[in-house]
Amino acid sequence: MSLRALRTLRAIARHGSFGRAGEAVGLTQSAVSLQVKTLEEEFAVQLFDRSRRLPVFTEAGRIVLAKAEEVLALYDRIPEALSDERSLAGRLRVGAMPSVLSGILPDALVVLNRAHPRIRIHVSYGLSGELAHQVASGELDVAMTLEPARPHPANQFWSPLYENRFWVIVPPALARQDIRKLLAEQPFIRLDSRAWSGRPIERELRRLRIDVREEMVLGSPETIIRMVQKGLGISILSLSEELRAELPLACLPFGEPQLTRRIGLLERQERGKKALVEALAQAVAEAMRQ
Repeated sequence: MSLRALRTLRAIARHGSFGRAGEAVGLTQSAVSLQVKTLEEEFAVQLFDRSRRLPVFTEAGRIVLAKAEEVLALYDRIPEALSDERSLAGRLRVGAMPSVLSGILPDALVVLNRAHPRIRIHVSYGLSGELAHQVASGELDVAMTLEPARPHPANQFWSPLYENRFWVIVPPALARQDIRKLLAEQPFIRLDSRAWSGRPIERELRRLRIDVREEMVLGSPETIIRMVQKGLGISILSLSEELRAELPLACLPFGEPQLTRRIGLLERQERGKKALVEALAQAVAEAMRQ
């Protein structure tokens, strides 16, 4: 029995097929099948009901899966058990939104590396909804996301780190005009409502009874900023103070009172790498202070 075979078994349970499980753990579908066969021969049981099109665990398979989860959880805690409070060690897979990657995260990672040089960080990016799915599937240990709409995703919890404010971004020549007039008359570049930060914008526009002249719907804040810089319209985005100070655009407060969004850490409830996640949170707080 190998740990990789147990991780493959867990991936099948989380992704629902041998093919998708293989993609998650970096194996071909035939290699996944071979690992399942090896486990079945070792334990002398059938793990899946072969009469079904998609893999369905037998009772024996569910028992093996439960024990595999326990073994993997114990293994993943070994680096923490070997480390002391002052110098943590281990691998932490962190997901982050584009605005976090271009904002606070690089500074936080510098702080974290100084305090805990034996922590190895693997960073990936995505929108908040995508990152939540990756946390749920076990592909990420933690993600820096917007606050999820309640109820939070199943088996996950979210803790706040900091907040950004929402701004109407416009070319400098329009900076002195009334915000309601701008939103009603200028071409509007909307942040896709499938992005978590797009939803509060939609709600606030409805609450204020402002009808915009929608010209584009885009999923990337960076692309929206570029479109506004080219004079193709105006938009509403949440911005860090650092990014807002650097933009060659006018930023007008959006909302009455001004709308804010909170950014925090999204984790699974079992918190298998609690100490490492807490060290990351402390590094973010220290980077914010600096």
